[in-house]
Amino acid sequence: MPLPFSVLSLNLWKEDPKEFATQMGRNFENSGFCGITEHSINEELINEVLQIFKRFFALPEQEKMQYFETNLGGARGYTPIKVETPKGGYEADIKEFWQTGRSLPKDHEFRKWMPSNKWATEIPRFKEKVHKLFEQFDLVGKSLLKSVAIYLQIDENYFEEVANEGNSVMRTIHYPPVRQNEKGERSGAHEDINLITLLIGGHQPGLEIRSKKKEWLPVNFDPEVLICNIGDMLQRFTNHKLVSTTHRVVTPEESSKNTSRYSIPFFVHPNPNWVIETLDSCCSEDNPKKYQEAILSEDFLQERLKEIKLI
Repeated sequence: MPLPFSVLSLNLWKEDPKEFATQMGRNFENSGFCGITEHSINEELINEVLQIFKRFFALPEQEKMQYFETNLGGARGYTPIKVETPKGGYEADIKEFWQTGRSLPKDHEFRKWMPSNKWATEIPRFKEKVHKLFEQFDLVGKSLLKSVAIYLQIDENYFEEVANEGNSVMRTIHYPPVRQNEKGERSGAHEDINLITLLIGGHQPGLEIRSKKKEWLPVNFDPEVLICNIGDMLQRFTNHKLVSTTHRVVTPEESSKNTSRYSIPFFVHPNPNWVIETLDSCCSEDNPKKYQEAILSEDFLQERLKEIKLI
């Protein structure tokens, strides 16, 4: 069954920003997803970071747990298997992950919301490579947000002001082999919290999105395709003009139950002090305003972290 979204080249963005924004926006309206090629995220660096984390996740549990802090809500460092739980779900996900965020000076006003990064000292060049990949993701995310602004017909630099130092996180995920009769899924059905998500490594079997007809559609692309999807913050900002689509990660084949799966999603967040207030231009008789009150993005994030049991 064909997927309800297309793959766009970032070369089109360089040639015709408005046409790129139009095509991407239509994808986001129809399905909440879009594929991106010819992006600037270095494939060799991606593979180096994946190898770094394969080594990390293979470490003994007690070594990994030194990088886990329960009071951080998974924001930085390591989070073990069966902690995060889908909103409204009962079974925790069968995955472990590491999160890296934006590095800020000690006196920065956002430090009260954005903690320091952790770096696994056991793995050579861990900090160098992981930080470099974060920066590459960050640049692509900001350029795609500019396209979103163009599509919404607001100031094209709008997100540069409200997401220039956003609380974005790069999450490296290890889905271990699934034991027989194990409860839960690798990642249960959910929507993302943030503005947009960029996914590398999702070409491995397992990612599925739920269509408007409530059918689960497998997403399979070549490794170089960057998959981008809308999060709940942007859905709220646009009064659901842009769709935050439900997706999950399953174990689709018997043979893959004995195989680990790895992926690197990058969650593009706004600055923690951004006030999410629904755009009037996205409200109409056919689509009345769904949110009467504004909410601080940090408050929105904390609410959701409680719902998915990370805090």
